[in-house]
Amino acid sequence: MDLTDRPPAPVRAPHRPRVLRELALSCHPGPVAAVTVLAAALAVGSGPGNGRRVLVTAAVLTGQLSVGWCNDAHDAVRDAEAGRRGKPVARGSTAPRTVWGAAFTALALCVVLSFACGALAGAVHLTGVLAAWAYNLRLKETVLSWLPYAIGFGGLPCLVALSLPGGPWPAWWAVAAGALLGVAAHLGDVLPDIAADLRAGVRGLPQRLGAARTRRLLPLPLAAATAVLVLGPPGAPGPAAVTALGGVAVCAVPACTRCAGPRPAGRRSTGARRRRPWRKGALAGTVVVAAADVVLLLARGTGVA
Repeated sequence: MDLTDRPPAPVRAPHRPRVLRELALSCHPGPVAAVTVLAAALAVGSGPGNGRRVLVTAAVLTGQLSVGWCNDAHDAVRDAEAGRRGKPVARGSTAPRTVWGAAFTALALCVVLSFACGALAGAVHLTGVLAAWAYNLRLKETVLSWLPYAIGFGGLPCLVALSLPGGPWPAWWAVAAGALLGVAAHLGDVLPDIAADLRAGVRGLPQRLGAARTRRLLPLPLAAATAVLVLGPPGAPGPAAVTALGGVAVCAVPACTRCAGPRPAGRRSTGARRRRPWRKGALAGTVVVAAADVVLLLARGTGVA
């Protein structure tokens, strides 16, 4: 038989393990895991009820999965133009409709699981999830890009507290600290991609500020969250809390004042060498502050007795 007479090879459907692997890469696994673990830890520390803890954790997990898949499916063209080959949809190894299907499936599960935690708890949590979807679809390109992060992170203590018997509200300082951590998460998440985002026409708050000012701003909401967690609860703060607040101030001030300063004219290489240690130290200090805030939030809990 002539080669030209051969029928075309049949198109094989993608293997299920490969599809699952690609979906796992598309969901933003790092942030999904971090937020889910934080919510689970808050649920464990809030009171008894293993079933309630599982429901809270599952609701947050499905919500985060839906947000991650929505982001990758919606931004597939933009990510491909930016050369982000680590994203399966952008590199063409997964069809956008597959990821959209996973996103809506996870969102539907999130609705069921959230309301299983309680009517008000479910409404508060879904408000945060829908705010994150609004960020993906539109708000990331506006000056309000920080708001969905503040709503989502501030809603975690609400979900955990409202899932308790009687549905008590969390303390104001737990919600405020969560919202501030959300703002910091937004700044830190966007910071590495500011240049690419500007080329793509994305002009959220960090992009409008620019990389240098965003890097200097990043420690401020983290330091504010520390102050709220130390000074917000009733009673005098203990020595450990005061020490944490002082340590955060030591780490945050250099990051705000010495990181990413303007480049001196005519001294490019020398200036770059001088700034590099400060920049690395400032970013390391920011990580330390963020870790301290998470530990404080877990130690303080939701403020529900």
